[in-house]
Amino acid sequence: MTMTTEVVPPLAVAPPRHFLTLDAVGPEGLRALLDLTRRIKLEPGSIRNRLSGGRLGMIFHKPSTRTRVSFESAAWTLGMLPSVLRADELQLGRGETVADTARTLSLYLDAITVRTFAQAVVEELAAAATIPVINALTNEHHPCQALADVMTIEEEFGSLAGVRLAFVGDGDNVCASLIQAAGLGGFELRIATPPGYEPDPQILDAARSRAATTGGSIVLTDDPAEAVAGADAVYADVWTSMGKEAEGDARRLAFAGFRVDAALMARASRRAIFLHCLPAHRGEEVTDEVIDGPASRVWQQAANRLHTETALLYSVLTGDITGERLG
Repeated sequence: MTMTTEVVPPLAVAPPRHFLTLDAVGPEGLRALLDLTRRIKLEPGSIRNRLSGGRLGMIFHKPSTRTRVSFESAAWTLGMLPSVLRADELQLGRGETVADTARTLSLYLDAITVRTFAQAVVEELAAAATIPVINALTNEHHPCQALADVMTIEEEFGSLAGVRLAFVGDGDNVCASLIQAAGLGGFELRIATPPGYEPDPQILDAARSRAATTGGSIVLTDDPAEAVAGADAVYADVWTSMGKEAEGDARRLAFAGFRVDAALMARASRRAIFLHCLPAHRGEEVTDEVIDGPASRVWQQAANRLHTETALLYSVLTGDITGERLG
């Protein structure tokens, strides 16, 4: 009797032209990026200098530590020249249009990352540029952070399926990208925000529609204890994001009951981990005993920014999102 083995071809995954939100990659793309990232992290030599001679422009309208250094390090790892461009150094800051800036930079660079305020600016850059544009943070989305978040969760639990993630804080950019991640990755996301600080309903509706096919779910509540109960991971973010400093006093009042402390973490699963995108305002959204405690994975999470962004740059610029050309 002859035994035959069915060969299942790999999924045909198209890399994104631009990376403006996490939805750009779709469920298969997210899976491919996570697999590629894991490979790069385990075998860093496989990716070194793969984009030798490439040039990466990095536009910053907001301060940055992790995003700037991780992208710059990722570019160097790939053999690219990273050029950091501050708003006050560009003609963009003196009245040149976003579109004209995009057309000009496309003549000199192979890709652009941009960290700015309005999502519309990133979208306008992408519309005019002839090279890939990557969203390195806007007021509405933080997709690069979400990539590192889901990688950290998967490293901890072996899979995204069945994981219960509680997000406690403002339904802003980080929350929006986690919502998209839950829809794409098929895990349960519970969001606890004070009234008036809920996430964008359009982003929520789209992700819930996607989650219906991936096995994920997204639940809203105004009770942190309800969101955290039995959770496998608890995620906190700053109460006052960049550009909203004038709302600081009002936000501290609204979020007073949303601090992640030892008592709140005790309501989570025994295996629960703590996550934070950083920087943390210690004593506000999280206490020292939690962020420095044994459940904290914030430094692993921060380190994964380098690996996910290396994979992202490589896949966007080469089209090899599955890593087939790496041998």
